[in-house]
Amino acid sequence: MRLLFSLMLLAVPILGVWTFLKADEWHTWFPQNVSSFGGEIDGLFNLILYMVAFTFVVTEVCLAWFVFKYSAKRSDKGAFTHGSHKLEMIWTAIPAVALLFIAFSQMETWAKIKFQKNFPKDGAYSVEHPIAEVWASQFDWRFRYPGDDGVLGTVDDLETSFEFVVPVDTDVVFKLRSRDVIHSFFVPEFRLKQDALPGHTIPVWFRATKTGVYDLVCAELCGWGHYKMAGSVRVVSAEEFKTRMAALKAEWFSNGKEEGQ
Repeated sequence: MRLLFSLMLLAVPILGVWTFLKADEWHTWFPQNVSSFGGEIDGLFNLILYMVAFTFVVTEVCLAWFVFKYSAKRSDKGAFTHGSHKLEMIWTAIPAVALLFIAFSQMETWAKIKFQKNFPKDGAYSVEHPIAEVWASQFDWRFRYPGDDGVLGTVDDLETSFEFVVPVDTDVVFKLRSRDVIHSFFVPEFRLKQDALPGHTIPVWFRATKTGVYDLVCAELCGWGHYKMAGSVRVVSAEEFKTRMAALKAEWFSNGKEEGQ
């Protein structure tokens, strides 16, 4: 019976590693990366995953071995101990070193994505001249683009809801804001997640490398309608982006009648 229990425990890491190896084939892993910095995010994720997986496998193998070895009947008496300071120092030091390694490994990527001093400055969009202002609220997404004057907050601003249109292969900078509670702007394919905080304007940037329509979801529980707070980011060519902005302008300033009426 103890052999059966030990084998059952040993099956846990074996099945865990096997499902991990088959995840891509089963399409249960991450969605396709279409962001310029997505590869770095995936690299950090894999680093942590491998460290945790190694610890998990070693722990489970040891557990199976200990169950098998020490569950056998014995005639000798047990030895009592009050602990080992040396052993405690070892199992405290190892996680501490691992956490420091992770912390230093992510600093460059974090600074590249989150620090404003590292945001794109030479392209069409920047912190001072963003492509749009993204407003999160219970329970929708709204996007406000600057008009012909290129300045947000003026009378010629253009506004749309649920679909954020951006040009491909372009450093896109936008301002993220919330009208009510904490929300979170999350596009899995971009490996991009940023909380929207009430009373704060948070600059965010990304560069999409492939055209298409990608799900935009709120990743912060924000109320009873959180489940339906979904939108999309449509990545288009530069020419199509200009066409869509022109169409949005015509619709926004239309008097509701067909041209010529």
